[in-house]
Amino acid sequence: MSRFDRIRPWRSRRRVFACREMVELVTDYLEGALVPEDRARFERHLEGCEGCTAYLEQMRQTIVVTGTLREEAIPPVAMDRLLVAFRSWRQE
Repeated sequence: MSRFDRIRPWRSRRRVFACREMVELVTDYLEGALVPEDRARFERHLEGCEGCTAYLEQMRQTIVVTGTLREEAIPPVAMDRLLVAFRSWRQE
């Protein structure tokens, strides 16, 4: 069973991914974790959707930028704010 089946099991396997499903699966796509059938449908959707194509490119750029960020480059005040935000998020 593919990840697509777990997300929307009641829909036809042959239908083209909706944009919302693309967003849910973009990480799996970039990591090469989609089964071949889902990867092919993902790529078919990209061929006809400028919005999803732009979103995918933004995610690729985010990965590149965050890969260069080092903890010591984060100002202490920003680090404190991030830690508070993450701790409160986890508690919710």
